[in-house]
Amino acid sequence: MRVLQRAVRWGFAALLPVELVLVLCVAGGVRIPSDARLAVELAVLVLMITAAVLLALDHRRHRRDGLDHRPAFAAAIADTVPAAVRKLTAHELFLSTSFLRWVTRRGPHGVRDGDLPVPYAPGQVAVTYGFLFVCIVETVGLAYLIPWPAVHAVTLALDIWGCYFMIALHASCVVRPHVIAPDGSLRLRYGALLDIRIPADRIASVRLDRQYPSGKLAAVNDNGIADMAVAGQTTITVELTEPVRYIRALGKPTEAHTFRFYADDPAPAVAALRAGCSAGGTSDAESAHRSRAPGR
Repeated sequence: MRVLQRAVRWGFAALLPVELVLVLCVAGGVRIPSDARLAVELAVLVLMITAAVLLALDHRRHRRDGLDHRPAFAAAIADTVPAAVRKLTAHELFLSTSFLRWVTRRGPHGVRDGDLPVPYAPGQVAVTYGFLFVCIVETVGLAYLIPWPAVHAVTLALDIWGCYFMIALHASCVVRPHVIAPDGSLRLRYGALLDIRIPADRIASVRLDRQYPSGKLAAVNDNGIADMAVAGQTTITVELTEPVRYIRALGKPTEAHTFRFYADDPAPAVAALRAGCSAGGTSDAESAHRSRAPGR
């Protein structure tokens, strides 16, 4: 079963780029030999049938283990589809919904009455629109410079998608801010890529702390610190009483006991988090955390 699942994964990984090239060639007016097109379509059909059979078998196995239909279906998909593919697919879907929310001005996502939204997108506006300008210049330049129809169609499609991606990524960061709930719990996000929930009883201390980390987004360093920098900086540091597990951008699970993130206006966020800690009676936890900090 595992060998067949790996074969299906590698088959899709090999055929999807081929399908994309065929579609772009057809859109560019390039004539595709009928034998080559038929071979690719048959290969995709065989892979789809095999994947459906594997999905049904995995679903039945999880049902026998006691799961309901929906959890069993989700577990079956997780068995067949790699975590990175699932994460990137969900990311593209959330990018589209975030873009529509931004265009229609429907307000921030996941912010309820009493919650405090903590924007971070303004800190990267200059960088985002700088990249967008470069993408537009590249799109126009290559559209005039490339004479071959097939190559022109491929590069034009990729460049247009790149422009859309930059706009949609910025939109997702605007409509998905960090969120502080009335009880002091914290929800850290970066657009549609990350969503980390920290319960109020896990927060030991909060402070204003401007740092300039150089690591990857939400990657955990050797000290158990995860940085969610915007434009190369963070402004708030949150230390926890125990680590929090979360899923990184490409589906890799990890955990951290300290989070450093950027807020456009950090002072109200720090005050709200401290108020939530005080209301939840976590001052003793903060003292205990500080007392054992040197021994970490």
